[in-house]
Amino acid sequence: MNPTSRASTAPGKQMLSEQVYAHLRDAIMRGDHAPGSPLKPQDLAKEQGVSLAVVREALVRVVGDGLADRLPNRGFAVPSFSDRRWQEIAEARRTVEPVVLRMSVERGDVEWEARVRAAHHRLVRTPAYAPEEGSHYTSAWAEAHRVFHRTLLEGCGNRALLETFDRLWTASELARRWSAQRSPGRDGVEEHRALEEAVLARDADTAAAVLTQHLTLTAAALTDDPAPART
Repeated sequence: MNPTSRASTAPGKQMLSEQVYAHLRDAIMRGDHAPGSPLKPQDLAKEQGVSLAVVREALVRVVGDGLADRLPNRGFAVPSFSDRRWQEIAEARRTVEPVVLRMSVERGDVEWEARVRAAHHRLVRTPAYAPEEGSHYTSAWAEAHRVFHRTLLEGCGNRALLETFDRLWTASELARRWSAQRSPGRDGVEEHRALEEAVLARDADTAAAVLTQHLTLTAAALTDDPAPART
């Protein structure tokens, strides 16, 4: 193959890889692949009508997103819901986010307050579930949820801390979806309302405590036994 041919085929392969990556990522997010289930390149290639090379490239990207694991001598698999990584991410978030929220409460201006109200209104008014998007919450609700939590912290005015939030949020997206599915009786609407109220009341202590509890409940649902212990 001459250089011209390589140049003309590379974009096509890249486009196919992007399509397979997007399809696989969405399928995992929808719950089409159960926690711990294998992701077999041969099956995926047949299903998508593409080469193994294209599928493997897409799988490597999904692994980079934290949505799959590459197992030595065993191929690829969706992580388990009880994987320790989710508890470690939750611990990191409980360490960082309440501190940043306190800074936001102290530093945020009136424009920030307005953005918090708007983000909460959008979250409340966005449907959390739709039959066509599978058993997990919708992509529209997921984005509204992300924007609300990020807006709460934006009053801190510290770009480095917000970038840390962005990384931890992306890494924990799959865990949030599984947690919601495993704790259907949880009142997330009330938790978000309490967060908004405490922040807009400039009550940093209450806001930090509510956020810590919010994050703790998400992680608690991803243990082997999601039911609360009886005393």
